[in-house]
Amino acid sequence: MGNSNSSTVNHRFTSACRAFTQRKLEDLKSLFVSLASQSQSNDSYVSYPVFQEYFGLSGSLGERMFDMVTQHRKDGKLTYEDLVIAKATYEKGTDDEIAEFIYQTLDVNANGVLTRSDLELVLVVVFKSVFSTTESSTSDYKEMVDALLNAASFSKSTGDDKGMSFEDFRSWCSHVPTVRKFLGSLLTPPSPVPHLLYEDSVDSNILLLKKEYAWHIGGALPHHELEEWKLLYHSSLHGQSFNTFLGHTSNTGMSASVLVIKDREGCVYGGYASQPWERHSDFYGDMKSFLFQLNPEASIFRPTGANTNIQWCATNFTSENIPNGIGFGGKINHFGLFISSSFDQGQTFSCTTFGSPSLSKTSRIQPEVIECWGIVQASNELDTQHNAIKGTVLERFKEDRNMLKLVGMASNSNE
Repeated sequence: MGNSNSSTVNHRFTSACRAFTQRKLEDLKSLFVSLASQSQSNDSYVSYPVFQEYFGLSGSLGERMFDMVTQHRKDGKLTYEDLVIAKATYEKGTDDEIAEFIYQTLDVNANGVLTRSDLELVLVVVFKSVFSTTESSTSDYKEMVDALLNAASFSKSTGDDKGMSFEDFRSWCSHVPTVRKFLGSLLTPPSPVPHLLYEDSVDSNILLLKKEYAWHIGGALPHHELEEWKLLYHSSLHGQSFNTFLGHTSNTGMSASVLVIKDREGCVYGGYASQPWERHSDFYGDMKSFLFQLNPEASIFRPTGANTNIQWCATNFTSENIPNGIGFGGKINHFGLFISSSFDQGQTFSCTTFGSPSLSKTSRIQPEVIECWGIVQASNELDTQHNAIKGTVLERFKEDRNMLKLVGMASNSNE
């Protein structure tokens, strides 16, 4: 039996090696040697404490990941072959292979059942890891954990409890891309959490955009848009005025922004706008924009490709066919999200543009707080974007498709 096991591992290792260049294999070897030297193992294996420290994993999630990576041997020893095989699966595998690996990893009790309580434990570990708050308690993240899990389905019967099937898991991941991105980067450098910039005189307690919310939204964005987000407009600070909103969000040098709304029902939601808020008489924008919910559910809804009614910004029009205000998706008078120019009413209907439901408890909404954050892009990306604008329509469409593929939509749309 031992020889058979060894033969199987050797076969998987040989196959995994083919997924990497020689340079990458040398880098992995250097990483292994460095970690093994800290494990007091005569450089032959990496211990769990060293693995845990390096990859920033703790608790049941860290233990389960170590068990997965070490082929369930229960010997507490991560070998170089283990590292290469795990990396090959995690980084070079198909979408299904990676999703299956993550799904099994989340089953922290290894009982074949993925319940809400399993995911609660995992998400708390995730938040503690992302925000480096080891001293925080489970209750510190309860609101966000509940919001993320409220967006999930548990259709698998497991006796007295309900479990998440693999299809439930894939569907959930499409709406919580940051969780998927984090879990898919446990053996790679994680994505940063956007640094929220605002004036020192601003009381942080009035802000809608918490760091957990920013992390959630950032899961659908490329790396260069995750460095700094700057508060451009807040209705409590600047007045609930459309013209003031446009004044604070234009000519900032930041084309993309995050609009966040809290209505009188207590729901928090909004949209990511990839284009500036500027006067148009029709829908505009591109396939990078999306809608999101933050509370009581946390989900992201990307464009489905059903139409191009992405972004809306109209001001000083007198025609009923061109309602003044800002919004996303759907169609005129039946938007996925819309705030009228009075900034005291709006609407959110289910829409095919983003495949989104009504974002609030009611379709007709009354905003209580409105805020907008500008995306401060990395300087080395500005020239790239400028050149991309000069490209052909076909080239720009290709860029949109690549972006969708990057955040996982391209594969989901084919299912």
